[in-house]
Parts: sequence; C-alpha cells; structure tokens
Amino acid sequence: MKQFIFIYFLLICFSAPAQNEKNGRVITDMNMNWSFTKADAANATNIKWETINLPHTWNIADVMDDEPGYYRGACWYKKNFTVTDDFKNKEVYLFFEAANQQTDIFINGQKAGSHTGGYTGFYVYISPFLKYSADNSNEITVKVNNAFDQNIPPLTADFTFYGGIYRNVSMIAVNKIHFACDDHGANGIYISTPSVTKENASVTINGIISNDNTSAQKINITTTILNEEGTVVAKLNSQEDIKSGMDQKFTQELKPVMQPHLWSPDDPYLYTVNTQITASESGKELDALTNKTGFRFFHFDAAKGFFLNGNAYKLVGVSRHQDHEGMGNALPKQLAADDISLLKNMGGNFLRVAHYPQDQALLNACDEMGILASVEIPVVNEITESDTFYNNCRNMQLEMIHQNYNHPSVIIWGYMNEILLKPHFKADKKRQSIYYANIAKLARSLDSLSRKEDPYRYTMMANHGDFDPYYNTGLINIPMLVGWNLYMGWYGTTITDLPVFLDHYHELFPERPMMLTEYGADADTRIRSLQPVRFDKSMEYATFFHQYYFSEMMKRPFVAGAIVWNLADFNSETRQETMPHMNNKGLLAWNREPKEQYYFYQSMLSKNPFVKITSASWNKRVNVADSGTGYCMQPVKVASNLGYIQLKLNDKIVGSKKVENGFAQWTVPFTNGLNKISAEGSAGIKEFNDTATIALQIQPYNLKDKKNIFTGINILLGTNRFFNSKQGDLWMPDKVYREGSWGHVGGKAFRLPNSNRTPYGTDKNISGTDDDPVYQTQQVGIEKYRLDVPPGNYELVLHFAELSGAVADDLAYNLSTTTKADPKTKRIFNVYVNDSVMLENFNIAEQYGIAKPVDKKIMLQVKDNGLEIRFKAITGEPVLNALQLKKIE
Repeated sequence: MKQFIFIYFLLICFSAPAQNEKNGRVITDMNMNWSFTKADAANATNIKWETINLPHTWNIADVMDDEPGYYRGACWYKKNFTVTDDFKNKEVYLFFEAANQQTDIFINGQKAGSHTGGYTGFYVYISPFLKYSADNSNEITVKVNNAFDQNIPPLTADFTFYGGIYRNVSMIAVNKIHFACDDHGANGIYISTPSVTKENASVTINGIISNDNTSAQKINITTTILNEEGTVVAKLNSQEDIKSGMDQKFTQELKPVMQPHLWSPDDPYLYTVNTQITASESGKELDALTNKTGFRFFHFDAAKGFFLNGNAYKLVGVSRHQDHEGMGNALPKQLAADDISLLKNMGGNFLRVAHYPQDQALLNACDEMGILASVEIPVVNEITESDTFYNNCRNMQLEMIHQNYNHPSVIIWGYMNEILLKPHFKADKKRQSIYYANIAKLARSLDSLSRKEDPYRYTMMANHGDFDPYYNTGLINIPMLVGWNLYMGWYGTTITDLPVFLDHYHELFPERPMMLTEYGADADTRIRSLQPVRFDKSMEYATFFHQYYFSEMMKRPFVAGAIVWNLADFNSETRQETMPHMNNKGLLAWNREPKEQYYFYQSMLSKNPFVKITSASWNKRVNVADSGTGYCMQPVKVASNLGYIQLKLNDKIVGSKKVENGFAQWTVPFTNGLNKISAEGSAGIKEFNDTATIALQIQPYNLKDKKNIFTGINILLGTNRFFNSKQGDLWMPDKVYREGSWGHVGGKAFRLPNSNRTPYGTDKNISGTDDDPVYQTQQVGIEKYRLDVPPGNYELVLHFAELSGAVADDLAYNLSTTTKADPKTKRIFNVYVNDSVMLENFNIAEQYGIAKPVDKKIMLQVKDNGLEIRFKAITGEPVLNALQLKKIE
C-alpha cells in the first residue's frame, strides 16, 4: 500500500454557548431545559413531562433491574427557543451529534427532518419553519424511537441499545454561502494527502460549498496550514464561481509541506488548518472552519505486521463501549477524553471504536494523545435480507467515513462484526447458502464503498473464532485486513488452541494481514480464587488469561495488533452470570476503577516507570489459619516495569523478586487484622514505590482455639471462589469437613448439565439479590454440615436457591457444546440442626420458584458437641448453597 497521510478535521465546539459572528457562523448550545415524556405526545392528552438536560437516555435504571428486557420504543422531547431577526438572512440548522435510533424532528408542529441510525450525527434544516423575533417562541419537538426494527442495524448484539438524545444538540446559523451542512452529517471539508514521507507531505483539500442565494457568486477559498509554533507552512487561495441554489464541490492542491513533523503515538504533533470563504468583490468573510491535522504514513504487512512512518510498530490496545455506571450512554465529553487518558497511561497505542461510531471527543483525544484507531458501523451478528437494510448499512458507512475522515488517529474503517455468529436457516442448508451469499454481497458493497470514499485507509471485518464458515463463504477474502475475535480458554475449547488458530490462519492466508480484534475474560471485582479455573469470573483467572494471550501474540510478528475486549466493563442487559446485565471483561470496572489486568498491560507496555501493588484491590480477605500458627499465608502481587521489586510486610523486609511476565509475586504470612505492605523498585537513581493495607480475618484452624476466638463465618458451598459483598460480608469457599474445624459431609458441587463452562455453579441471574454468587453454587446431595464451634449462642442463616432448571441462556460463543436446561427436579427434604427440625418438607421450587434467593434464619444455643446440620431427603437430593454462622454475645 502507498504511503499516506490523514488530516484530522476538528468540529468547532458545538457544545459552546452562542459565539460571535466573526466567521459568519453562530453556534448555540441547545442542551439545557428540555421536557421529556415516554407518552405518545403525538396523540395523548394530559401528558406528564419532566425537565431534563441533554445528553439524556431513558434506559439508565431499567437495564439493571431484575425484570427481563428494557424499554425499547418511542419517547418525546420538546424545547422552546427564540430566534432573532438577525437570523432571517441566515440558514439555520439543528445538529444532533447522535440520537438512538430513529429520530423525527418537528419545528412549530411541522416536520423538519428525520434520521435513521443511532450512532452518527445529522443536520436538520429548520429555517422554513422558524418564527423570527425575540418575542416569538419556537418549539422543537423530537420523537426518538429505539424499538427493534429488522431494517436497522444492529439487530442483536452483546451490548445495550440505549434510547435517547444521548449526545449534544446545537443550533447553527450560517451565511447564505457556507460550507455544506448536509453531506452525511459532516461539515463539508475533507483533507488528505496522496503521499507523505519524512521529507515532504502533499496536501489536498476537498470540500463542498452551498450557495443558498438566488444568484451565482464569485468567492475566494483560502486554506492556510500552521505548525504548532504558529508559522505558516503552506497556503493556497483559489477562486470559484458558485451557482445559486446548489452544493458545489472544490479541490485545492497545496504546496507540499517540507520536512513535516510526523504524527505518531510517541509524538502526536498536530498542525492547524484554516479554511476560509470570502466574497471576491467585497472581501467579506462568509464562512471559515479551523481544523487540527497530523501527518503520518503507514501500511500493514501480512508477514511483519504494522509499520508507522517507516518503522515496525506493534498495535496493542483496547476496544471501547461508550456507557458508564450511573449514566448509561449519555456521557459528558470529558469522560471520553478521560478514557483515552487511561488507555495512554496504560501504554496502549490503539483503540477499536466498537461496535459503532462514538462521540467526536473520543477521536479528538486520540488525535491529541497519540492513539491509533479503527471505527466501524453496527452491523453485528446477522443481517436482514432487504434493500432497506442494505441501504441503511451503506448510509451508515458513508456517515461514519465522512464525519470521521479527517482524524489522523483513524487508520481503519470496519463494517461487520461476527456476522456469522447467529446464522439464519440452520435447518435449511440450501436457503442458508443464499443468506450467506447475501452477507458476502453486502460485505463487498460496503468494502467497495469504503475504498471509493477513502482510498487512503484500510478496510476490516472482525470475525468470531468459528473459522470454517468465514473461509467457506469467502468473507476472509473481501476486506484488506482481517480481524479475529478469539476466546479460546474462555467461552470454549482450551487456551492453548489460540496459537494453533493463529498459525493455521497465517498458513492459509500468508498474504492477508490480520489483527486479533477481541480477546478477554470476565473479571468480577468481587470474586477471587486461589484455585482459578476457566469461567469462574475471578480476577486471578482473567490475569492468567491475558498473560498467556499477550505472550503468544507478541511471539508472532504477523499478528499486527492485539486489541483487548474491553477497556471497561459495560452494560449488556440480556446477560446474566455473576453480575447480571454486565459484561465484566473490562480492564477497568464500569466506574473506571482499574483492575489487576490493567496494571499487567501497564507493566508490559508503559515506558514510564511504576510500581503497583495489585493485590491491594483485594483489601479485605478471610481465610483459615495455617496449622499450628496464628498466621495465614497469602498471595501478594506487584505489577511493575522495573527489574526487581523489594517487598516489606509490616515494616519487615520479605525479600526481592524479579519482575516476570509483568509481576513480582510472593506468598507471605499475614496476621489477623491489618497488614501493611510496601513495594519498592528503582530505575537508575530514582526510586518508585507503592504501599497498601490489607485486612485479613483469620478463621481458627481449630474452632475451639482459645487464642484465636471464633466469632463468625460466611461459607459458599460448591465453589472455590471468595466473594466480597457490597454489605461487607466476606465469603470463603467450602471444604470437606475436618475434625475440629468445619465443612460438608457428602454430596458434590452443582454443575451446569452438558456445559463446557466452569466446573461448578450456574450463570443464571438470581432475581431479588445483588449477591448472585452466594446463590449460584451449591452442594447437591449433601448429608451433613459440621462446625465444631465452642459452646455459646449463635445465629445461623442457611441460604438456598433452586438451580435445577435454571440454566442461563446459551452464550453465543459456546461453539463446542450446547448448554441445555436441566429438567426440573422435584426436591423435598428436611433440615435438622442438632437434631431439632429447622425445615420440614422443604420444597424450594414450589415454595419460592426457580433461581430465587431463600434465606432461613435460626437462633440457637450450642453445647459441647458443636453444631451439626443434617439433611434428610424425602424426594430428590437435598442442597445447600451457603451458610452464615455468627456468635451472639
């Protein structure tokens, strides 16, 4: 591929209050004081409106409740505003940065425009409908509908389709002659160069000018490029005759910029481009736009990976969804920039904007901080075979390219993600082949369109890990760059299948560049394990997963990029699992708190020395004392990019360890209570350190130990996981009973039938609780539970949930086996506590339902023989999910 440059077009600040008319434009912030209702405002009477500000979504709360589904339908917004007489000689537009997903706009009761698609900006021309003067009030009414529509992508996806006007809205008034405001939501200026080297860069300006006068006019177009020091490095003035009532294209070929300061992640140098329209006769300025720009050239090599400015450059970064805890997708722009700061601080150099175009503030930040990027439209999982669907896809691709064309950070246009994940017509192979052919036809159309609109960037499809269908349908051969979303060792198969897949692809397609566009493992920040296994949602397994994947990709130059799924946890309303409605694969939590995996990448990528005690995120722990001691050996991990780390525990030196694969690791003796940890390393003469305090609750090795007195315990059955609840309860995994201690007698851990997931528990949402992990595992067929506690008064709580018949919906990525629901099991049993009946003829499903939390409490006095809980089956097998025992003083 030729050497290229891309120049970034910075939209002038649409969120600012009204500006002066220096450049012929007046931009007014329209985000405040809207009225909103879910009622049908077109037909209903006595509607109750609430006052809101934009950005806004109506799905903040209902995507997190236990009720399946969330509101997808029409809602209405309205706002009053005035337009003065000064605007009579101007052309007035509304600019919506995004509204999801079908939008109709009315001005003073008359329809002014509409838009289909939820992730790109659009202009609405409103001059014909306005009342002019400070005394006349105008009313904007907007209908927004996020209901399912088979002709609008995305049809299905593993993220939430929030409804609302969730990005900013502005009113823009321009002179009769102005840069076009109706070119697929873009502002009519496109800057590129056909060639860039270290010696020079040729610059081309393509644009569209609208003349809304009744007569033709002669105009001058002047483009000036300045470096960061304010020195003019290129300038060109051209004259055009603009016909009346038309949009007219123009092209300017500027003098090459000599010795350009190249843009890169290490040095994101930006130039300023001013483009101005003036009247030829009077010299009056009619319109002007100021943009930022960066120069660089790149190419992908199928064998050697990615090259930037002539140098080999491994792309490592993340994908991003745009929602945030407590806000949904209605975010202030600063949070987009903050996300890029987090990525940059981690040492990443690439952002996959997935699975839809996002706020311009995101790519502005990528340009300014030096993050390369891809952008894609939301054609996910499946298509509809209709002309309307195809046309909507093509229009979305045009809007995405035109609106994001000038960002130097963008190097790839995407147009399909895992499009064969939900194949239609499974029972009719002949009909399915037609469906596949129509997918390929659409892919070729979108690919050709992208190359025509922008011949200077790569095109890409991201495929899921079922290789054969993509191979057999020829989809691999269509894009310039192939992305693979791989989850070996998570959703299915074993983790060691990853290198086998990568090498197999490269062997079959040695001339086609590829990236690993998704990989990741859920990490529920509340769950830890000292025996991590696949799909247990523990922080420990997720860290192991990322260490393995990163190592394998770095060994292979032909893997041009390694893109983690995802930067942060995000909402997916249909998901269940340990944290219902959330995809927990983020390197950051939903509120952007870093996880241990984030610091792993920082240790491997960042050039800035750092030391971070990642074990500090598990700052409240519980475990059993080691035999014959008052201590409990605990793991401590320190992430760092330094050579060696010295660790201190409670001000005593433990020793130094070499940092390997991102971490220095110890197993050290914690005492009951607070344990102070400090870690220190050096880079040259400079020291770097971190400190943390971890509280450990030590359970006695012998429950009747008079030195370490038993006060209470919270136990999860059928699992190896530790769990910290929001209420502050510290839960620890069960074990087989040992004399003098505690544990179960008989039974086995519940496991999903025919499942290739974790060896224990269910993924089903336990409705009515936020502590799902307490109820998602259990011991089936349990005979007894013993706790050899000392005499005293106790409160005992037994926790149950019927998991039989409660299997979660299939996860789309489960390729090797299908999880089938366990038939409902009739289960009736009695529970005895020290020979007294606690529960009789206990039938969880009949009395409480499936996957519902059931807590049974009893106060009791324990004598010398400790506490024994017996389970007697009447029908089926008894179960116990968890128990709590607390000593009452």
